[in-house]
Amino acid sequence: MSLLPTVDFCGLQVTRLILGANPFGGFSHQTAERDAEMVAYYTPARIRETWLRAEAAGINTMVTNNGTPHVLQAVADYLGDGGRLQWIAQVNDSQCGSMEEALDKAVALGCKALYLHGGVVDRLYKERNEAVLRRWMAHARSLGVPAGVAAHAPEAHYWVDSLDVADFHVVCFFNCGSLHAGKGHRFRLADVAPAAECTRRIARPCIAYKIMGAGRIDPLMAFEYAFENIKPGDVVNVGIHRGDKDNMVEENAAIVRSLLEQ
Repeated sequence: MSLLPTVDFCGLQVTRLILGANPFGGFSHQTAERDAEMVAYYTPARIRETWLRAEAAGINTMVTNNGTPHVLQAVADYLGDGGRLQWIAQVNDSQCGSMEEALDKAVALGCKALYLHGGVVDRLYKERNEAVLRRWMAHARSLGVPAGVAAHAPEAHYWVDSLDVADFHVVCFFNCGSLHAGKGHRFRLADVAPAAECTRRIARPCIAYKIMGAGRIDPLMAFEYAFENIKPGDVVNVGIHRGDKDNMVEENAAIVRSLLEQ
């Protein structure tokens, strides 16, 4: 299978569909029971199988976090065995003594790009902690790979963009983090248009994520809206739970191919 349409993303050739990893670690953003179902399904072997199927479907890039041990081991095994997907690492310091150490380890393991976890950036924005953000991003950019930031609210992205410290932005289509109006874990359709506008207002490349609202939106509708509203050089990151439908990787790739190759 030929590659899906690609773009130059900070010097990397990246397919406009990236394979995400929240289901691998049991981050369903739905219920605790759903989390447990995903963790039970996604053994390291099945994670690696999913990446191989993504390769075959024409995807060339994946994202995973650095904070879920069995997923990180799967990354190490997959890359060690010659896996062809480019790894973009979502980095936090939950398993390391410092953010700098976490960034160093991701690069040493083989990531081709990395970004700070959205919850981390949300907190820095809330505190307006420019000094720490600048320190971490300076270290990240010194490592020789593109370095970006994720966040759950457009306001956080605009703040980071104004500081000119990131090579790319990872923009959540739903403000389901800690900065939304009110409390609790929420998905509101009213968040989607401002998030898409955020990707267009920020000149740097963007990765749009949670475009399906963590399984709440029909895939075709979500892909159509995303590709019509993000920049032509932007990409989308979508997680896959094959426990729901074994050929979900192939179906999503086929949708993207049909939309972009018309």
